[in-house]
Amino acid sequence: MIIFSLREDNRDIQEISNSSFFLEGDKNLCFLIHGLTGTAKEMSAIGSRLNKEGYSVAAPLMPGHTQSLSVLKRKTWQELYAGIKESFLKYSDSYENIFVAGLSFGALLGILLAYEFPEKIKAVNCFSPTIFFDGWGTPKSRIFLPLVYPTPLKYYIYLKEGYPYGIKNERLRSRIERFYKGSDLFDYSKVHLYGYSVIPVSSMYQNRLLAKKIIPLLKKIETPIQLLQAKDDDVTSPKNSYYIYERIGSKDKQVVLFEDSYHIIIADQERDKVAEQTISFFNKYK
Repeated sequence: MIIFSLREDNRDIQEISNSSFFLEGDKNLCFLIHGLTGTAKEMSAIGSRLNKEGYSVAAPLMPGHTQSLSVLKRKTWQELYAGIKESFLKYSDSYENIFVAGLSFGALLGILLAYEFPEKIKAVNCFSPTIFFDGWGTPKSRIFLPLVYPTPLKYYIYLKEGYPYGIKNERLRSRIERFYKGSDLFDYSKVHLYGYSVIPVSSMYQNRLLAKKIIPLLKKIETPIQLLQAKDDDVTSPKNSYYIYERIGSKDKQVVLFEDSYHIIIADQERDKVAEQTISFFNKYK
């Protein structure tokens, strides 16, 4: 559902807690990057599984993700990347091996980190990378978004998160649905758990700009990369993973598709399989 609203939220928001986390392990660090308008908590299941395997795990929160929607929707991809990069650099000299994994927009940030720090990052894992919003669950009206992107309207149009909310698991989906369906535009009561209930078109535009930044750099990236995605991803089709796979310069690269999940594969039906695939890939480069 598309929402148009000229309302702004200029409050100093206090109720969104910082969901970032760190799990101490060995000298191998997994640096996890959540999705745009999401929460670091969405990385908690895969983070716990990696930590049980012995890895140290860091999952920072992107800038703006504890603030009002009016603040967040004006964050550029450069500001979001700068915040993630700052967190990365806090750990970069303290670990023997660093592995990066990101979800959706976070996967693109992970690729950009690999481009900038090829000597530090051993391997990259991309969960449901978002080059295009072309999944079966995205509104058909998305074809008109390029007409909005150059205008101020992009700050006042929002896509309300709708069924299936990136989740195939019915139990988890029902909890998310209760919040999303009942939430007002500026309701932040459960953002730390489920992310914002709307996606500003301006944020989607930043995703597009980041993708345009990354595409010409792919051929220069040689870091081993694994692209994991649901075959029936409702937000971004597997075309996204194959697009990166066909262009990236990495010699060790692979696409793995999952049959029983949607966009947020790290928390969905096959999260254990996703974790095992991630661990197996990273273990090769420890």
